[in-house]
Amino acid sequence: MSLLISVREAEFTFIKEKTNASAGNLSVQIQKLKEAGYIEVVKQFRDNYPQTSCHITPQGIKAFEEYVACLQGYLGKQ
Repeated sequence: MSLLISVREAEFTFIKEKTNASAGNLSVQIQKLKEAGYIEVVKQFRDNYPQTSCHITPQGIKAFEEYVACLQGYLGKQ
């Protein structure tokens, strides 16, 4: 989520590369975020290769901001 907050949209391979996650683990996490409504997933083909893109939703942005605020409160930074 923190990666998508900064870029708003990213391809699966970019997220995998930046997080050093395995493809299987990342797929599971993306599915959970999608089910929660935090991201939208678009699957398409580009130059005959499958491409998966993730877009953060307004609900995802709000949830992430609330999470950060809670962490700041816990750490006494508010």
